[in-house]
Amino acid sequence: MKAIGYLQPQAIEHKDALIDIELPMPKAFGRDLLVKVQAVSVNPVDAKIRASSAPNDGEHKILGWDAVGEVIATGDLAEFFNVGDQVWYAGDISRDGSNKEYQLVDERITGIKPKSLSNAEAAAMPLTTITAWELLFDRLDFTPLIPNGLNLTYSHNVNNKSAPNAQAIDPAPPQPSILIIGAAGGVGSILTQLAAKLTNATVIGTASKPESQAWVSELGADHVINHHQPLLPQLQTIGLHSVTYVMSLTHTDQHFDQLVEVIAPQGKLALIDSPTDIDIMKLKTKCISLHWEFMFTRAMFNTWDIQKQHELLTTVSELIDSGLIKTTVGDSYGTINATNLKRAHTDIESNQTMGKIVLEGF
Repeated sequence: MKAIGYLQPQAIEHKDALIDIELPMPKAFGRDLLVKVQAVSVNPVDAKIRASSAPNDGEHKILGWDAVGEVIATGDLAEFFNVGDQVWYAGDISRDGSNKEYQLVDERITGIKPKSLSNAEAAAMPLTTITAWELLFDRLDFTPLIPNGLNLTYSHNVNNKSAPNAQAIDPAPPQPSILIIGAAGGVGSILTQLAAKLTNATVIGTASKPESQAWVSELGADHVINHHQPLLPQLQTIGLHSVTYVMSLTHTDQHFDQLVEVIAPQGKLALIDSPTDIDIMKLKTKCISLHWEFMFTRAMFNTWDIQKQHELLTTVSELIDSGLIKTTVGDSYGTINATNLKRAHTDIESNQTMGKIVLEGF
């Protein structure tokens, strides 16, 4: 089968940074599905791993953590899917990725593809969707407010954020407010939609360019501010002196002091990036809690709740088919091969792309 991989980490301009190769066909056992890959997208994690992570000796490393495809075989313990099902997933960073014709993926981190989306439109979404959903509903304990008429898959056992039965003598909790740093990016574009449609919080997104600010507003944010300007004065202009939740998706180290300033006492800060120089002691006096989101954790450690990713992907598929959530696909770069993937990696590393880059077919 066709695949694209590399033998040593290199800059993308190197001729062997990504190469076309042939690999044997894998076989499905246990909870695995064997999927014929039909479309993939490219994420910053692909480029970061390609530039820094060496494969095992003598083996090619196969990247790709977003895919749509058809189930062509199931393992002996698989129970959620049948041959012929169209599925979407982000996979497991500790296994081969989706840049190959046929891929093994655990059914517990796989969902049914949205019927209303093309393969390319759907391939743009799994990794960012899982990250955004887990960030909002698993790490920060919001409870999704399911629209009437939708019977969704995802289960959540945490109490909602309000306290309607509190005695009248107790002060009312503040109205939840969410500040999303980098709301126009891949994760931010899904997170803004989920927060706006499935919570009762006031949603403030940050974006710096007019076109990205318009995009964040279109996604449902109540307010849009510029992260290149001081945050607190902009919040005060819209009537807020603090926010109860901050979700920092990019350049956390650059914004950290300002984030501490705007988070309310006993508020929550959640991160997905990798800041190298932040002083968490600055969170202490306000009793601000810090939460990490890394969407590969459940698969890497085979956690007790790994099946939550199957549930959330299936739920978001239903939300998309109901018209509540939309795809964040950007440009299509053609078929899945080394030349087109090198172009995608180059553009991802430029930090100038809008929407997800997708590739389709071999």
